Amino acid sequence: MGKDLSGVVISKQDRVRYRLKVRRCLDVLALMLDEFPFAAEKAMTGLEIELNLMDADAEPAMRNAEILENLADPTFQTELGQFNLELNARPRLISGNGFADYEQDLLESLGRADDRAKKSDSMIVLIGSLPTLRPAHLVLKNLSANHRYRVLNDQLLGARGEQFSVDIRGVERLQTANDSIAPEAACTSVQFHLQVQPAKFAAYWNAAQAVAGIQVAVGANSPYLHGRHLWAETRIALFEQATDTRPDELKAQGVRPRVWFGERWITSVFDLFEENVRYFPPLIPLLDDEDPAATLRAGGVPSLAELRLHNGTVYRWNRPVYDVMNGLPHLRVENRVLPAGPTVIDMLANAAFYFGLVRQLAEEDRPIWSQLQFGTAEDNFHAAALRGIDATVYWPRMGEILVTDLVLGALLPKAYAGLDKFGVDPVHRDRLLGIIADRCLSGRNGATWQAGAVCSAERRGLDRGAALHDMLLRYCVHQRSNEPVHSWPVS
Repeated sequence: MGKDLSGVVISKQDRVRYRLKVRRCLDVLALMLDEFPFAAEKAMTGLEIELNLMDADAEPAMRNAEILENLADPTFQTELGQFNLELNARPRLISGNGFADYEQDLLESLGRADDRAKKSDSMIVLIGSLPTLRPAHLVLKNLSANHRYRVLNDQLLGARGEQFSVDIRGVERLQTANDSIAPEAACTSVQFHLQVQPAKFAAYWNAAQAVAGIQVAVGANSPYLHGRHLWAETRIALFEQATDTRPDELKAQGVRPRVWFGERWITSVFDLFEENVRYFPPLIPLLDDEDPAATLRAGGVPSLAELRLHNGTVYRWNRPVYDVMNGLPHLRVENRVLPAGPTVIDMLANAAFYFGLVRQLAEEDRPIWSQLQFGTAEDNFHAAALRGIDATVYWPRMGEILVTDLVLGALLPKAYAGLDKFGVDPVHRDRLLGIIADRCLSGRNGATWQAGAVCSAERRGLDRGAALHDMLLRYCVHQRSNEPVHSWPVS
């Protein structure tokens, strides 16, 4: 949702017209899925990384506007908080040396950004949630200057009608409330995009949903918030609660949350867009001049602007994306479950595991979603967010199993097979999936390293606040080595 919304005033009539236009876009999408040519199948991929900014004392640095101005690089954009940036890597195929190209590109881009950040007395941090954030940082005045964030805040707060409340029970417990969506800025993720043909979309989305919990368990990197040790991937719980527009009464009625795992396996991408329109009222009803039906009749490619904008305000963990590039429409699965960091190579290992595993599962003769109840996949997701790499999950034909045993014994071979289908060079395949294997063998990912480093600092006599600062400064040193997190010394 990257529109400039400065000067926007939303009326009741706008909402009525927008709702009708969204439904018209949905009808046009249905026609396109039946008979319109989409972009040729290339298995194009993309990565987006949300970044944190901190100063030399490991405190959040509210300087993204200044750094962006100095960068002058369109691949970097603002994110919700003034201590956030987003990097959009150039889309590419992962066949051959694609992952090596990603690594070089990301390291160079982050190096440039870090160089500009230093001129603003800041540094870039790849982490799921900045552990030195305090409630005083997550307030309305610290949203980024782009007016779209204020509009989004006002609409979400208006929909809720009261403060957003957070109650996370993990190793410790955190209870807090906020009168803005600023706490969402504490949730910084890496997003994987995979272009898929319409006929195959349901299989790839279902596969992504089935493995979401496995991804989170292996890649967790957000154990601390406001000084409390919470979930291994606290970002999941925080994002679900900090933007929940439902007061308790609507929750009791079964109204769906906007941050949503979903509720069923699908048979078409249309199912997801139709659910988004049926269940979720418009937040930002901006009307485009295009008549999508007329554009389609004239042989053009409709932008479906209203449907795309509405889709961007429903925060599925695996989101469907419709887009138009070079005059052709295409569909993507946007995988949003993982935190940023700890290093570029860790994120690429997570990407290789995801892309390979999802492809293999999506193309198997007996699909995993025919054997796994959807509610169980959701239970796995939240169990993994809570326990991380120590989680136990349910998997067909294996029952309750430690996630590390499941990955090493059953899922890594499938990821290898999937990457072979993509044509990934075996050298890069083995390097990246070897990192996933070593994580599981060592029982160490970003979350466990952070927790261990904080415990080590506390044993040296530091209080929790000082221990978090000490850990984060060490984390940043290791991050710049680009060595995988399982190899970092804890003490």
